[in-house]
Amino acid sequence: MAGGLPRTQARRAAVQALYQSLVNNQAPEKETMDFVMAEYANKIDKNYFQLLVEGVTKDIDTIDAELAHAIDRSLSAIDPVEVSVLRLAVFEYMHRPDIPYRVVLNEAVELAKSFGGEQGHKYVNGVLDKIGARLRQVEYQAAKAARAQKKAN
Repeated sequence: MAGGLPRTQARRAAVQALYQSLVNNQAPEKETMDFVMAEYANKIDKNYFQLLVEGVTKDIDTIDAELAHAIDRSLSAIDPVEVSVLRLAVFEYMHRPDIPYRVVLNEAVELAKSFGGEQGHKYVNGVLDKIGARLRQVEYQAAKAARAQKKAN
């Protein structure tokens, strides 16, 4: 297991639980949640892990509707790891304005690199960039302006 901050580890664990839920076609069970939390022991922000898994599970229809605006195929045609990462990040975009847009994006890309297919992180990056532009317009535009300013200098 890679090291990292407790919230980063919570995201890693949440992606694993959401993936299990997706491939088993059922809501995350207590046993799965307990197993994943035990794997990460005291390296994880357990409250944040639970917030993520329960939040994504509860808001999955809204999250999937938001994803539909940015993806080029059905969710069922996307690798389950990437779907799990995308759902987690969209939940954070929607419900965690205290977490900067770039942090959500970068964490998701790193999760896709760790767990996803060889080029999956590029797809995740592109989809989340589109969604970030929609859900975090002010923050997205400020980051875009900052990048443009940096290139100009």
